Amino acid sequence: MSDFSFQGVTPDLILDAVESVGFYPISGLLPLNSYENRVYQFLADDQKRYVVKFYRPQRWSDAQILEEHQFTAELAEAEIPVVCPLSIQGKTALEWQGFRFAVFPSIGGRALEPEQLEQLEDLGRHLGRLHLTGSARPFSHRPQLYTRAGLDEAAQELLECELLPDSLREAFRAILLPVVARVQAIDWDAYTHVRLHGDCHIGNLLWRPEGLTLVDFDDCRQGPAIQDLWMMLSGDRLQQQIQLETLLEGYEEFMEFNPRELHLIEPLRALRIIHYMAWLARRWEDPAFPHNFSWFAEPRYWEQQILALKEQLSALDEPPLRLQPGFN
Repeated sequence: MSDFSFQGVTPDLILDAVESVGFYPISGLLPLNSYENRVYQFLADDQKRYVVKFYRPQRWSDAQILEEHQFTAELAEAEIPVVCPLSIQGKTALEWQGFRFAVFPSIGGRALEPEQLEQLEDLGRHLGRLHLTGSARPFSHRPQLYTRAGLDEAAQELLECELLPDSLREAFRAILLPVVARVQAIDWDAYTHVRLHGDCHIGNLLWRPEGLTLVDFDDCRQGPAIQDLWMMLSGDRLQQQIQLETLLEGYEEFMEFNPRELHLIEPLRALRIIHYMAWLARRWEDPAFPHNFSWFAEPRYWEQQILALKEQLSALDEPPLRLQPGFN
């Protein structure tokens, strides 16, 4: 078992950890949908629901975890709806028997509906405000969204992955390496980098009676603004055009958008595809991964990924989305 293991995070350890900081569950521990960390909801004796998050060992340093917490605190201070860890005796980053954890208030809500354009415009406003705050200063410890070394490492892990069938290894290499080369050919330093949510997809956006709330800043890092926008685009080119302009109508109320970043949408999509596959390969020793992602070990999956990478290489050659003339 690797150093990234959660071996030892038993129900008794979880209960001891939360009780050590003054929370006394009167319900069972409800596992929430998280594979990178271990996250549980519980009802405490004060009749309030909380969420405890155990950080995967060795993934982030203490300083990087604190930067996540400090960033959400800055956003909350700017009245941007986010979920912040609770400060307990002046600390948000807690520790129990070698495992680092944080406690959050539990909030309810429903998923954002991207086909509802008024919700997309509201998300644009939230992201404009988030990036305005994020541009005030850089992260000191959190990584860049893209690094050449990080992409090289992900590609190498995939090429050496024991689950990649030998019969497909050469075909996979033949398409993976050109996609990697195209992403690395971009001058990423030519774009402004701000502190980002980093993983802004529908699962991390909750629509509540009082409006939209952004959750789960575990992947926050430094990068171009378009990273927090492009995952909301779906459908054909016309639909994506409408969605993009709707997002930017709200976004530009607070933050100017550089249209040159539209050239980064497909490279960022390629980067996400590669890093997602490498993440699965890297975590395969965690029993939760073979159980929940069994298809990753099947030849058909790798055949599909070869096709997906071929399609992505073609997408990298297509002209980017363009804003309509006169767009404000």
